[in-house]
Amino acid sequence: MESNYAEENLPTKQPPPRQKARVSGKDGDKERPSGSETSAGKGTQTPDAAALLGFGLPKEARLLKRAEFLRVYEQGVRIEGRFMTVFFLPSKAGRHRLGVTATRKAIGKAHDRNRAKRLLRETFRLSRTELDTIDTKYDWVLNARRPLVRKKLEKPLAEFRDILKRITAGKK
Repeated sequence: MESNYAEENLPTKQPPPRQKARVSGKDGDKERPSGSETSAGKGTQTPDAAALLGFGLPKEARLLKRAEFLRVYEQGVRIEGRFMTVFFLPSKAGRHRLGVTATRKAIGKAHDRNRAKRLLRETFRLSRTELDTIDTKYDWVLNARRPLVRKKLEKPLAEFRDILKRITAGKK
């Protein structure tokens, strides 16, 4: 004989209604306004810190087009390092410009590639004083290598500064 599982195993008696969880009082039961009705926050909004301190690279200081990268690769000088491969070519723009790459083949996962690119951009930014000592302005392409991902900023920064010293020594 077939039986109905739900009738046999599930209780039919309903639980008693629950009491309100909030404590009632003068302000206890007011509803919050919906998202569009919220008032503006008090005080001034703080601007982005990078914009204030000028840490970002302006658009004029970046290599943006594929053709610019290819020109540096084909006509520029290549220096291999442990954490990066550096390509550089005298700039037509009259200022140092940077392009950064981190390929899937060399680095792997997207979050690792993003970290590698952030490290290389920060390395370039922190080396501005050394870059300003170079008479010739260059277009730079920094290619991330796999060991870069697991390192802190100090090691790639030291390597890039060492490469800059080699470039200036070769020029003088």
